[in-house]
Amino acid sequence: MKSHKLLMIPGPIEFDPAVLAAMSVPTSSHTDPAFIQTFGEALQKMRTVFQSPNGQPFIVAASGTFGMDVAAANLVEAGDRVLLLNIGYFSERFGEILECYGAQVTQIKAEVGNRPDPQQVEEELKKGGYKALFFSHVDTSTGVLNDVPALARLAHQYGALCVVDGVCSVAAEELRMEEWGVDVALTASQKAIGVPPGLALWMVSQRALEARRRRKSPVPNYYGDWLRWLPVMQAHEASQFDYFATPAINLIRALNVSLSQIVAEGIENRYARHRRMSHVFKAAMTAIELDQIPVSEAVAAHTLTAVRYPKGIQAADFLPRVAQEEVIVSGGLLPPIKQEYFRVGHMGNISFGDLIGTISAIERALYSLGYRFAVGSGVAAAQRAIQENGVA
Repeated sequence: MKSHKLLMIPGPIEFDPAVLAAMSVPTSSHTDPAFIQTFGEALQKMRTVFQSPNGQPFIVAASGTFGMDVAAANLVEAGDRVLLLNIGYFSERFGEILECYGAQVTQIKAEVGNRPDPQQVEEELKKGGYKALFFSHVDTSTGVLNDVPALARLAHQYGALCVVDGVCSVAAEELRMEEWGVDVALTASQKAIGVPPGLALWMVSQRALEARRRRKSPVPNYYGDWLRWLPVMQAHEASQFDYFATPAINLIRALNVSLSQIVAEGIENRYARHRRMSHVFKAAMTAIELDQIPVSEAVAAHTLTAVRYPKGIQAADFLPRVAQEEVIVSGGLLPPIKQEYFRVGHMGNISFGDLIGTISAIERALYSLGYRFAVGSGVAAAQRAIQENGVA
């Protein structure tokens, strides 16, 4: 039995006890050889998780939003034209960040619950002059999944860098960064990476690093300048010390444990497990006749599910009622439809048992609030889906 309410939101997630234990070890000096070794190991394992053997990994004490911020700060100069694909709240944020650095931002905004058609993206890129294509792999506000390989291929075809916000995707959604031609992918520790909040992680292709070096103007972000951090990352990966700012020592220890678990599971196995988790949960929601924000299964993320409330159910009643069942889920986030849906995260080290418990809590909450359906049908559908997938 858990000693706390089960956290089934799209981050922070449930953390493995070994990861939490790594954080509880007394803090060492950041110059300690054992910590330098740990930092270097974590950087090396990022290459496997991001599937970018020749990319440059960065681990910095910050948030996922900071990862977005520094991608824009390092690659964009005032007046640069960039194309942004908008699939929700965090896509909007990316646009605001880009404008802060003087980018001329053209947006292709999908209807709520959908993603831009690659043909529409190509028509825009054909016009020429775009320095980079920016988009979220998964937008946490809508549960929509973008088609990264198709978009990265288009970016390169038309001479643009490809920058992916992978905050709610990396280490769970399929991402073959080097094979697909993604130039920057960024994430945060508290999502599928499986470490408490406080670390921004990003991987940069050599092409993107060269673009940074060719800038005509200084990077207008002191803490976020890639070239200030680059010697630090390179030194630690070589088991040597270099300094720019004090690293988050305990979090990096925990990160190394979590990345070790991810690598041990096998990245392909991990992708497949998250697809199964998603299928099981979504099958349950369909069985109790709840619609989802994504317009089709093809555009739905595997790291979370965005579920529409049935008629007459309000967030203010539903969320506390689920919490009474010892499960925490999230409300809506996208302003135009914020009160129309809730979100359930299913990423990281959660079990199929956690999914069943969450589905059961949702069923009980809905029934107690007056929604009538075949009680237990969601749990039964989930159990069938688990069996069909051959999961014990």
